[in-house]
Amino acid sequence: MLDALLNQIWILSLGAKVYTESEPVMRSSAVLIKMVSIPEYYEGKNVLLTGATGFLGKVLLEKLLRSCPKVNSVYVLVRQKARQTPQERVEEILSGKLFDRLRDENPDFREKIIAINSELTQPKLALSEEDKEVIIDSTNIIFHCAATVRFNENLRDAVQLNVIATRQLILLAQQMKNLEVFMHVSTAYAYCNRKHIDEVVYPPPVDPKKLIDSLEWMDDGLVNDITPKLIGDRPNTYIYTKALAEYVVQQEGAKLNVAIIRPSIVGASWKEPFPRVNGRVGKGILRTMRASNSALADLVPVDVVVNMSLAAAWYSGVNRPRNIMVYNCTTGSTNPFHWGEVVSTVIRVWKEEQKERSYREK
Repeated sequence: MLDALLNQIWILSLGAKVYTESEPVMRSSAVLIKMVSIPEYYEGKNVLLTGATGFLGKVLLEKLLRSCPKVNSVYVLVRQKARQTPQERVEEILSGKLFDRLRDENPDFREKIIAINSELTQPKLALSEEDKEVIIDSTNIIFHCAATVRFNENLRDAVQLNVIATRQLILLAQQMKNLEVFMHVSTAYAYCNRKHIDEVVYPPPVDPKKLIDSLEWMDDGLVNDITPKLIGDRPNTYIYTKALAEYVVQQEGAKLNVAIIRPSIVGASWKEPFPRVNGRVGKGILRTMRASNSALADLVPVDVVVNMSLAAAWYSGVNRPRNIMVYNCTTGSTNPFHWGEVVSTVIRVWKEEQKERSYREK
């Protein structure tokens, strides 16, 4: 069955279809399992997406709508920000270059996107009763991409968004009448303190419930003082809270069909919807970083992560595995790339672009 998943990831990247009506089943352990392609699985489904304003989330949104054009609706949880309504924030994203290809192939794609006002850091996700009812009645698949990715985030805020919000979403998912898959995006570095990381959820560094209860009565000064002792051999609060979130997903979502994907450093796109769709580096936000030239730079293209996420949800939805599925989405063991090479490549590409720009100006 793993081969089938890998085949579907590859097929999804090509926009092709392998399983036809003349080949409806495949044999595995003497059990006949009907296989449908990824676009067929998503046909008519309602998807709930968090983190759509982030790098990974918006690329996933684009790929889902483009490769699975018969998906019914995508509910996007977005909070109001800087005097922009959730609808205005979503519209700003959809107007960007990232969605140019989708606009050409499916001009009416906007009709499938439903922006829902929600604040993940607030009780019950700050959903209105009307929106909550719609989500509970309609949602088939959840992609939970939202998280704070700031390495220097204070522990209280990191726990609030990465752990408590995840728990609240799980509790909401438990009420959904037609939910098939809960897909949680974690990080390959959640257990970076381990030498070898299998595709399993490891015991948490601390009981998440006890930590949440403690943070309620601690003042900020005390929280900051105890943070280094709490995170121990993990380098920052981001990695620490993502490990806690995985445990919450495993424990609280025990009765749900859950899958976890752990990408390493999510970088620019490889192919889709066009090469070199950038995140923070492309925006000029990340200008410097400290690293050893010989250290492994485990960069994975964002479109690879998105394809694996969509394929993993398809696999869990079709096969209903008994145990939680975990996927380490990394490149270091198969295509090692070091920070020294990253630096030389960035400099080379920058010089080439400067020459090309200078040539055009002439």
